[in-house]
Formats: sequence, C-alpha cells, structure tokens
Amino acid sequence: MSKGTKIPGYMQGKGRNPRGIIGDREIRYKCSLQNTILDVLRGRPGWQEVPGQNNVQQNVQANTKQQGAIPQSSKSGQQSTGQPPSNTGKAGSGTTTTQGTTFGNKASDGDWDFYWCDREWLHQNYDTMFLYEHQKILHFRNHYELTRKNLMVKNLKRLKKQTEREQGKAEGLSFEFFPTTYELPSEYHIFVEEFKKNPGIIWIMKPAARAQGRGIFLFRRLKDITDWKKGEYQPLSDPNRDAPETYVVQRYIENPYLIGGRKFDVRVYVLVVSYNPLKVWLYRSGFARFSNTRFSLDSIEDTYVHLTNVAIQKNAPDYDPDKGCKWSTQQLRKYLSAKHGVDAVRKAYKGIDNIIIKSLQSVQKIIINDKHCFEMYGYDILFDSDLKPWLIEINASPSLTASGKEDYELKFGLLNDLLNVLDLENRLTGKEKRIGGWDLLWEDGPILADDGNMECVPNGNTTTIPNSFLGCHNDRKRQLRELYMAAQSVKKT
Repeated sequence: MSKGTKIPGYMQGKGRNPRGIIGDREIRYKCSLQNTILDVLRGRPGWQEVPGQNNVQQNVQANTKQQGAIPQSSKSGQQSTGQPPSNTGKAGSGTTTTQGTTFGNKASDGDWDFYWCDREWLHQNYDTMFLYEHQKILHFRNHYELTRKNLMVKNLKRLKKQTEREQGKAEGLSFEFFPTTYELPSEYHIFVEEFKKNPGIIWIMKPAARAQGRGIFLFRRLKDITDWKKGEYQPLSDPNRDAPETYVVQRYIENPYLIGGRKFDVRVYVLVVSYNPLKVWLYRSGFARFSNTRFSLDSIEDTYVHLTNVAIQKNAPDYDPDKGCKWSTQQLRKYLSAKHGVDAVRKAYKGIDNIIIKSLQSVQKIIINDKHCFEMYGYDILFDSDLKPWLIEINASPSLTASGKEDYELKFGLLNDLLNVLDLENRLTGKEKRIGGWDLLWEDGPILADDGNMECVPNGNTTTIPNSFLGCHNDRKRQLRELYMAAQSVKKT
C-alpha cells in the first residue's frame, strides 16, 4: 500500500487535526445514553469515545463566563418547554449574540465528530454551538414541531387545508390518517361541541409532551373529565401557579385490527438527514407491540387492553418477560399477506409511506434545517379492521433499550446501519438507495426501487414501485458487504 493511501475511519498516526475533515484518524464521538447506541459506538472500528459526557456544555459555560454573558438557553435549571430559547444565535455561525454581547464559541473545538445527545442538552446548547463542517449531532433544533402531539396535529391540519385549497378536496383525502383531535385546554369549547354531536363514542386523552403511555385515559362521558377540567382547565388566577399541562383529546379508534384477539401497533423507524431538500430513509425492520389482554370496549379503564406501550404492558399480572408482546415487522407482514393477500398488504403499507411523507412535509418549512443535524423518529402506526393505517404519534427519542435478545439485535443493526448511512468514514458514493436495512424513500421526490425483494414485489416488477420494503426480508450484512465492495471499485475508477 502506498504511503498516500487513505483508509477511511482508520487511525494511521497519532497526530490529530481537530478542525479538519475526517480522514486518516479515528472518529471521536460523545453519547449521552447508556444503552444499545453506546454499545454500537464502542464496537465501531476506528471510533473513539470522548471521555466525559458534559465537557462540551462545560466549555460553553466557561467560554460565556469569560465574556461576561450567560445565554438564557444554558442557565442553570432551564427546562425543556418545547419552545425555542430566546437567544438568537444559530449553529454554524461561529458567533452567538446574547443580550447584545457577541462572543466566539469554542464548544466543539476538537471535542467530537459525532454526538448522540439528548433533547434537553440540545435545547440548552444548540444556540451557543459552533459546528465544524464534518460534525454530526442528533436532533434538529425544533424537532418538537413534529413530535409533540398537539403540534404534530396542528401542522398536519395546516398542510391539509393548504392542499385542499391548492389541489382540491379529493387530494385532501390523503391526509385522512389521523383521528379527530383537539388541544386542551385551548380548544376545550370546540371539543365539547364535537362531543355533543357524537354521543356515545369513546375519546382518549393524552398529555401532549409525555411518553410511554403516562397520563393517558379513555372516556365516554363528558363528566369523566370534570376533575381534570377543574384542576387543569380553569384560567390562572394565581400568577405564581404553573400553567395547565397541555393535552390532546382524540377520537378513539374503536375497531383496531386484532391478532389473537389482541390489539397492537407498529413501531416504524424513519431517518431524516435533511429537511431542505427533504431526504428520508425507512428501516425495513421494526416490531408490532401487542396488548397483554384481549381487546374489549367493555372496560375502557383497563390500560392493559388499550395501550400497547411496553412500559405499560410489562406491569401486567400475567406478563411473560421471556415471551414479551412483540412480533417483528417481517412476521407481521407474512401473517397479513397470508390472510389478506400480497396486494392488500402492499396497499396498506403504501399508506404508511404516505403517512411518513405527509407528516414530514407538514413541518418541512418549519424545522430549522442544519446540515450537521439528523433525526431518527419512531412512528407508531395502528391498523384498523379494514387494514387502514392510522398515525398515533411520532417519537423523537424512540427507546433504544432492548427488551430481549431479538430486540437487541434489531436495535443494534438499526443503529449500526444509521451510522453507515451518515457515512462519516466516507466509504460510500452518496448515490445509494439502500444501505443495510435502510431504504431511501424520498429525496426531494419519491424514490423508485431498482432491486426489489421478491417477497414484497410480485413478479419482480419494480419500475413503478416506491423504494419501500417495510417488513421485507433483510439480509443486511450481505447487502453491506456487496455495497462497500461496489463503492470501493467505483472510487478506484
């Protein structure tokens, strides 16, 4: 091998060039989580962990202290409220302006190339960061526009109205994938009017910014939320009292698709590497989460019947931790295809593609696009008895803690392939449509398949099929070997 030959992702010497593009050196990473993602990062060849989880934030505070200014977004005790910080600095600008004071920021000088941070850290530090060309960080600045339940519905409603106005009512029907929803307390009176028009139906109440099924309950009668109304809805008379927590109330889907008499939803992983242009990847593997108790509308207060969250189900009296309540998306697709036929399942899964793209387009002009940022969303999809998919919610931080061996293998491969897509080692050509288990679904327009899987594409006809293979066979390791060999030969020519 010649002296000038570069091996991406491999450290040839001991010298470091902290500001340079990643080349012949290790990739330095930080991680705020202690679960599968940390295992993936530590096991990745040529990647080196930066010691200390908080030294980036410490550098920010030290730098601002020297300048005599403390940004509002990094003050002690600042809580993530789902709203943008009031300071006006922007990542990538190199300087930050806070209360009239401008200072250089050294938050990332040589510290890391890749940071899997938590949302709270990002909210407190994004506006005071300078990011070099090669650095990548999890989460877009205002990701909550899609992942807070109330904002997600607000943005979808706005895009639906815009579509109907510009393209007609018929096109607006493509947005009929989320239940009738109102935000409380702000839309309480509108909700009451709708409630009275549809007596006897079931509604579900959800805190707008909580996860894992916490605070969710079902009700049939308006007086069932009287206690909530008295405690949360009343206008603030005491200026020192906290504002009431925001909820959404949705029409409950009373006819979910059942397998073995049990309700389930499907966790789908979506990777967005850019909002402008919109570039979206869909992971082939995921899982269906089943309730532990047979479905019935007779006991709407039983969370083990109606909520499929693992955090809820694992507390059921007869829950089996070894067996769990999960199917892989491959198992689910095979079951549905055997029962309803390949074409019906393809139509249903095409509906999932529509949900993903429409929801991302609803925030495309709102999300603060930054080439340094990426987002891995966890979509929760519910099928009804007609195999129509419904969007339940979108998670900005889907759980990466494994519930068992198969779950660990899924998430380990998912995260490893995510790093392959980001390609900090610069081993790919940038024109790939599939990388491991990730299929390129959208890049400023739909992506068509060119190497479809026979299990999912009848007769091998891929000329008009979207590049979407959720639940299809996934020999990711073999695909990666072939992909990297092909990319290497292209780069040599």
